[in-house]
Amino acid sequence: MPKRALPLLLVGLVWLLPQVAQAESRDTGAPNPERLETLLYQDCGSCHGMTLRGGLGPALPRDRMQTLSPEALTHIIRHGIPGTAMPGWEALLSEEEARWIADHLQTDNRLKTLDD
Repeated sequence: MPKRALPLLLVGLVWLLPQVAQAESRDTGAPNPERLETLLYQDCGSCHGMTLRGGLGPALPRDRMQTLSPEALTHIIRHGIPGTAMPGWEALLSEEEARWIADHLQTDNRLKTLDD
């Protein structure tokens, strides 16, 4: 192996290992609640507001989330809403992870109503 190829190989492995670890965690079907809650309040919060009170996207209070079935909410999370700014997260979230987020929004959501 040429001397210049080794550093490139190492950089590639350093980049690849987290990707593999993340894929393996998705394959187990066991959602990581800490990771998903961070994703919800930071990544989703970039549009829906860090406290889910709305922003570019609508507010996501618990009472509003409970008007949807868990299956419908999971579908929206994974596939987005065509014609809106809501993207699908299917490439980053397994069905089980999207369902965990949906359940969290409906039961453990810090924002119960917009009046809170």
